[in-house]
Amino acid sequence: MEFQLEHAMAILSRTPATLNALLAGAPAAWVTGNEGPDTWSPYDVLGHLIHGEETDWIPRARIILEHGEAKAFEPFDRFAQVGKSKGKTVEALLDEFAALRTKNLETLSQLGVTPEKLALRGTHPELGTVTLGELLATWVAHDLSHVAPGLESHVQTIHRSGRTVAPVPADPRVSLPGVYMIKSWNR
Repeated sequence: MEFQLEHAMAILSRTPATLNALLAGAPAAWVTGNEGPDTWSPYDVLGHLIHGEETDWIPRARIILEHGEAKAFEPFDRFAQVGKSKGKTVEALLDEFAALRTKNLETLSQLGVTPEKLALRGTHPELGTVTLGELLATWVAHDLSHVAPGLESHVQTIHRSGRTVAPVPADPRVSLPGVYMIKSWNR
């Protein structure tokens, strides 16, 4: 499938509401729990997405449009959210992410990206040459790659509570047919 900017923006515009629906008012154990050492909680992922909105997607798109391959992208700190999010509520992070995403989508709309400009090249510090189209497609894939594990984290949290009536696969790439059933009785 050929990259379509309008389709990408439609998905990107939905991520803040999706995360808000999943995380706003959720129990702290669901928001801050992780799957063990070297894993992120939904709270951590939200901070990571905020950092990307601030330093990754639009700044890199501007570099491609203004400098091409002559200026490499700044390296991305994948763990900046640890310090930047500290002490903030999940609701504050959700609001911050929504505001940044809205601003970035407005900026993207104003950049005048055409099908021809999607082929413009930039220099990624780790991957080498990338096109504007690849960068923008990666933005969408990045969002989706963090929303799906967030859902899986919720499933695993419920499973660890001992209240599921069907086994829950530990590997998120494996799914069971039907709907996960959760016992609601407290006997």
